[in-house]
Amino acid sequence: MTDSIVQPTPESEAELAFEGALRPKSLAEFIGQTKVRGQLQLLLQAAAMQNRTPDHILLAGPPGLGKTTLAMIVAHESGRPLRMSSGPAIQHAGDLAAVLSSLVPGEVLFIDEIHRMARSAEEMLYLAMEDFRIDIMVGKGAGATSIPLDLSPFTLVGATTRSGLLPNPLRDRFGFTAHLEFYDETELEQVLVRAARLLDLDIDRDALAEIAGRCRGTPRIANRLLRRVRDYALVHGIGGIVAVHAALELYDVDELGLDRLDRAVMQTVLTRFDGGPVGLNTLAVSVGEESETIESVVEPFLVRIGLLTRTPRGRVATREAWKHFGLRPVQTASGSVGLFGDDL
Repeated sequence: MTDSIVQPTPESEAELAFEGALRPKSLAEFIGQTKVRGQLQLLLQAAAMQNRTPDHILLAGPPGLGKTTLAMIVAHESGRPLRMSSGPAIQHAGDLAAVLSSLVPGEVLFIDEIHRMARSAEEMLYLAMEDFRIDIMVGKGAGATSIPLDLSPFTLVGATTRSGLLPNPLRDRFGFTAHLEFYDETELEQVLVRAARLLDLDIDRDALAEIAGRCRGTPRIANRLLRRVRDYALVHGIGGIVAVHAALELYDVDELGLDRLDRAVMQTVLTRFDGGPVGLNTLAVSVGEESETIESVVEPFLVRIGLLTRTPRGRVATREAWKHFGLRPVQTASGSVGLFGDDL
């Protein structure tokens, strides 16, 4: 049996081109994050005027807000090549040494999820960022020697969703740290208008505003939902607000942007635990998900929109949560509150 290679069709190549086109190529095209864009523009212009590589940049914020896109823009506007890697892929100092030693002068190195790098690689990165050199150990034991290796000047762009996990010595070596914020609905509508134009999708502003209100303040989710609406309109031959409502109902996205897992968590808190408090581990077991998923993916959004609060005794549903799900708060007996809040 011989393996067959599937060649891309013109249609699939066109779709990939559309997907790539959704990423802005410059700071002028980038929508939202106004303060960060201004800060980056100043940093890049100053470096160009002094004919030097820009300072190292740390991009921090929740997933889907444009950290990878901004790294690409930094390389594009600096006129430099871009090398991309990720923290989980750098598990030994030798992995990082191989990447750093192959950089060309002025190259931009992007490391996604930089907080997940191995500790030995982090320590090597300290010297590389500051002095553009690394020390390579040759041999073992008493006969081991350290050989310094000079590196070409480069710009490191690190991205992290959990900046608190970065050690202070590494965080302090970045010349600029940008904190990306969630988008408001007006900015998301602008993102969707641009994406609809690039996807050649004829959709009215009311429909785009409806999508913008359901995408959790995140451009990545906005673009994903827009593509699903496009697919629904194509298959069923309908458009406008009708297609938006039907498509998002099919994919379990309600008017607040809650998905299946969000609703499962909230309904568990409301119906099984009388609104809480309930501990994280108990809640995770009840919905059949890992506690880390609940804590890092679901809970931040529910807290941000005011449906859930965190207390010392556990997670508690708010009045808005009872109202959104059409339920009436349950009056528990004295002393019963906190029964499930002992495993935070």
